Formats: sequence, structure tokens, C-alpha cells
Amino acid sequence: MSNEPDGPTAAQPEPPETGPAVSVRPAPGTPALALLAVGWLAAMLWSTREAISSATAGVTAVSLSAFALPGVISAALVAGAAVGLAAGEPVARRADRSTLRFAVAVGAGLLVGLLAALAINLSYAGDTTTRTIAGTTAAAAVIGGALAGARTGAVVGAVASAALGTLIFVVGFSVARDPLFNLFGAGDTQQSLVSAANWVSRTESLLGGLIAGGLAFGYLTWARRRATREGARPGLHWPAYLVAGAGPGLLLLLAEVIIRVGGRSLIDLAAALSEADAVAQTSLGTSRVDNGIWVLFVGALTALVTFGRTLGSPAEDETPETGGATGTPETGAAAGTPEADEAAPPGTGEAAADGAGTGTAGR
Repeated sequence: MSNEPDGPTAAQPEPPETGPAVSVRPAPGTPALALLAVGWLAAMLWSTREAISSATAGVTAVSLSAFALPGVISAALVAGAAVGLAAGEPVARRADRSTLRFAVAVGAGLLVGLLAALAINLSYAGDTTTRTIAGTTAAAAVIGGALAGARTGAVVGAVASAALGTLIFVVGFSVARDPLFNLFGAGDTQQSLVSAANWVSRTESLLGGLIAGGLAFGYLTWARRRATREGARPGLHWPAYLVAGAGPGLLLLLAEVIIRVGGRSLIDLAAALSEADAVAQTSLGTSRVDNGIWVLFVGALTALVTFGRTLGSPAEDETPETGGATGTPETGAAAGTPEADEAAPPGTGEAAADGAGTGTAGR
């Protein structure tokens, strides 16, 4: 046995590393996502202000505020998460500082909440309704920032982007509600109206879940490819896609919890106006919970199934372990190598050489 550089026992060089194993999955496009989320929150605040300002009576203003509160809270929750992720992402890229990243994300969410509350107090009428909306909006933004402090930034970015897309879809879907009411057989009877309303709500929830799951899958695919180009191992497996697809529905349910806790006084005030208002607030609350559950399960299933379709068949990934007749380097040992010489039976090499010499002499 020899220790020469070309000998069989020479130390082999270590294979180069393909990339660092990252525990914090980077989220791409966080500044753009934060700008879009803040812009959507500003749009919700402006539309709510216009609706309240157009009310001619205080009773109507209270009812409109209660109707507009869910949209504002959902937008504040997503904006806090998006801005918190954009602020904490530079910290996550430098080092795995979980505590610092969480503090930065919460601080960014708090800043969004304070600015939103200040805008509400300055532009809305200064009464109990205004203070309820401002306080609940600030709390939702802070909670969103806390969610952005999670270790897996790519999953948080997928949830925030998918939730933002779902909220925009819900507002755009309002254009199709009246045609769908007629399509589902809304007539003059109360039973037909209720049945049509249920079918419209289910259609909206189903489409919202499909959009949420598709956007979550697209964002995680983007993050995975970007991490691969940067030489890192993204480590995104099917649980990440499952959580990202279910995330928008979870955010909608979390927003409902914030509404029922922080905005309870406003909801009760609107429900006390009349029996019809009480029924409307109860019905809307139930509809929001059902919508969140539908988006949760449909989004999770869509993201998971879409991810599963991108996986190759196990038969395609199998590599032959034994050499064949082709004699390629992948399937057999090359002739003349130390491994081939050691594996050959004793005397095989000499017999082959003698046979070659005999054949030559015979010719």
C-alpha cells in the first residue's frame, strides 16, 4: 500500500459544499409585499371613512362602521405581518438571531398600527366608534407583526401574499354577487333568497380558497428557486406548503377573534339598533367564520395537491446499482483502476495478458 499522491490510499479531497444549511428560510420580494399590504390597508381606511362620512345620521354611521370593521382589521393584520417580515428579513439574512428578528418584526407591526390609529383619529369623527376602530386596528397590526417573527420567513411571506390576494378577490367578487344571486334562483320568497345567498357565499369561499392555495404555492416555489440559485438549501417540504395554504384561512379566523374581542362594543352597539341589525350582525359573523374555514381547508388542499403534482415518480428517480453491458462509469468500475484490480480473481490479469499474447502470435 502506498501513500503517494496517486496511490490508492491517498487522501481524497472533501467534496465541495453545495450550500449552507439555512434554518431561516429567506422570503423574497418582502419590500414589494409590504408596500402592497400597506396600500391595501390605506384603501380600506379611506373607503371606510367615505362610507361613514356619507351617513346622514349617527345610527347609520354606527351600522356602517360595524360593517366596515372586518375589512379594516383583516387588512391591518396582513399589513402588520408584511411590514414586520420586510423589517425582520435583513436581520434573518445576517444571522440566525431569533429574538432580535422577533423584536424588529413586532416593532414594525406596532409602527403600522400606530400610524393607522393616528390616521383614523385624525380623519374620522372623534367618538367612541372611532376609538374602537383605531384601537382594534392597532392591535391587529401588532399581532400581524408578531406572526412575522417566525423562523420560516418564506412561509410567512407566502401566507401574507396569499391572504392579501384573497382579500382583494373578496372585494372584487362583489361585482359578481348580483348575477350569481339570479343564477342560483333568487326569487321573491325568503327561502329562495336564503338559498341563493348560501350558494353565493360557498362559491366565494371556494374560489377564495383556490386562489389562496395557488398563491401560497407560487410564492414558496419562487422562494425555493431563489434559494437554490443563491447556493442555499431551502428545506421547504410538504408541511411548509400545507401551512402556507391554510395560512390565509387562519388569518381570517384570527381577524374574527380580534373583531369579537376588540370590536365587541361596536358590534353590540350596531346590533342594539334594531332587530334587523341584530340578525344582520349575527349572520355576518357566522358567514365570516364559515368563509375562514372554507378558505383554510380548500387553500391547504390546493397548495398540497399542487406541490404533490410537481414531485417526480419514484421509478424515475431510481438509479441502477449494478453495472450493465454498456460499461459506463456510472454502472461499472473502469478497467485498470485499483478497485477493478482488487475485485478481479487472482491470475485473471495474467491470463488475459497471456491470451492476448497467444492470439497475437497465432496471427
